[in-house]
Amino acid sequence: MTFTSTGLATAQLAAATKGINGVTLAVFVFFFLAVTVMGFLAARWRRADQSENLDEWGLGGRSFGTWITWFLLGGDLYTAYTFVAVPAAIYAAGASGFFAVPYTILVYPLIFTFLPRLWSVSHKHGYVTTSDFVRGRFGSKGLSLAVALTGILATMPYIALQLVGIQAVLDVMGVGGGEHTNGFVKDLPLLIAFAVLAAYTYSSGLRAPALIAFVKDGLIYLVIGVAIVYIPIKLGGFDAIFNSAHQALAQTGPTGKPRGELTSGPNAQWAYATLALGSALALFMYPHSITATLSSRSRNVIRRNTTILPLYSLMLGLLALLGFMAVKAGTDIKGNPQLAIPQLFADMFPSWFAGVAFAAIGIGALVPAAIMSIAAANLFTRNVYKDFLRPGATPEQEHRVAKLVSLLVKVGALAFVLTMDKTVAINFQLLGGIWILQTMPALVGGLFTRWFHRWALLAGWAVGMVYGTLAAYGVASPTQKHFGGSSAEIPGIGEIGYIGLTAFVLNVVVAVVLTFALKAVKAPDGVDETRPADYTADLGDEGVTADLPPATAGAPAGH
Repeated sequence: MTFTSTGLATAQLAAATKGINGVTLAVFVFFFLAVTVMGFLAARWRRADQSENLDEWGLGGRSFGTWITWFLLGGDLYTAYTFVAVPAAIYAAGASGFFAVPYTILVYPLIFTFLPRLWSVSHKHGYVTTSDFVRGRFGSKGLSLAVALTGILATMPYIALQLVGIQAVLDVMGVGGGEHTNGFVKDLPLLIAFAVLAAYTYSSGLRAPALIAFVKDGLIYLVIGVAIVYIPIKLGGFDAIFNSAHQALAQTGPTGKPRGELTSGPNAQWAYATLALGSALALFMYPHSITATLSSRSRNVIRRNTTILPLYSLMLGLLALLGFMAVKAGTDIKGNPQLAIPQLFADMFPSWFAGVAFAAIGIGALVPAAIMSIAAANLFTRNVYKDFLRPGATPEQEHRVAKLVSLLVKVGALAFVLTMDKTVAINFQLLGGIWILQTMPALVGGLFTRWFHRWALLAGWAVGMVYGTLAAYGVASPTQKHFGGSSAEIPGIGEIGYIGLTAFVLNVVVAVVLTFALKAVKAPDGVDETRPADYTADLGDEGVTADLPPATAGAPAGH
């Protein structure tokens, strides 16, 4: 029996290795090993005298300057899923997939207004998470817990999709994803990538993805720069690419309607606009976005980053065009649109540069997955473990729990990927966007006013969560009966729009109405531990000092 099992595994392994391009795989492995070494070395990079605490492990000592923060935020927000799914959406449906470009343009003026305020009050009071701020602002552990659990819930499928991005690259390279393999052999490369990610995140905390982000972004810019010039030359120019895309998208699909549109038509404008706006509002509600923000050393670092981060939007616009190139190239996606861009790279580039491109996507998954797991661990440690399970936890205990939870979060995400259909995983990430948007009234509203009542905000959150979840549950797609998308009919308007934005509007209406009612009956309000001056405080002001400066600075670590 043992001989038979061993022989079967060997046969599967041999089948899996057929068709593998050795040069492509070698280049991919080289870069993967390089960032792995960097991940472990990051534990020594700008290390503080006192490192056994959540500020150091989970926020990098709050010491990052403009360029480190820029690369960290870019590596955090522009994930492997972005580089795989956005052009895949263009490939499958055309213009509707371009919503990602305007929403990343809309988001930066929005965050310019509130992120510096969040940095100031968080630095002044030592807040590590958005839930810390909500608890301090409204004096409500219940509202804080709701925000924390929503953040963890929305982050889990997002981490899973980074692993989906790695898996797409591995499938195209023929490593472990072949049709002749199954079980452990098929999943082994993904398990190895997961184990490496988990190990250096556990060891180095936020410093690991901060350091690796330099490599990730450099590779991404290089690959897109080459692709946007080299591939059109091979395909006969952009005129031929757009003509081919127009003809392909005009063909009718299984529903009898055209597959998509080259430009957005009048019937799709509500869906396009609400999805772009809702996504812009939601992006910096995600815990990993806030974690990267709070790791910066000063308020001005945040303001400068909001002015230079739009460079990534330019890159994203060019990236989206790869979807049309895949149409023109006749890329074989094997029934999975997520393979469109990796397969395009494999078909168009020389073997060695295909390896570089695959490494860019793979590393582009490792960086955000690490930050997301750290952000989820911070939320659990501060707003579940310390607030409810062990109020007297020491900084060292918080540090240990956060490191352990970061591992458990990644295990959950891995299980999500290995046990669920990839289409389901993608739609759950869309549901995550609907959920996380419901935390915006408490967070952003609280940064500018104390008028909202804590109970009204909690009720608004509950209404938004329930409506958004039920509405998404009722959306069908050709592949599944429920959770088939993130758009549905807008009540009272009759147009199709983004469910998350509709739920958000209901959330705000409930919060406003109930606040009036609760104030009228003089319902007890929580204690606000913040002061107006806290929201404009910067490094050097009274009570705002550099947290955990590097040991090499010669200054004592501490607040």
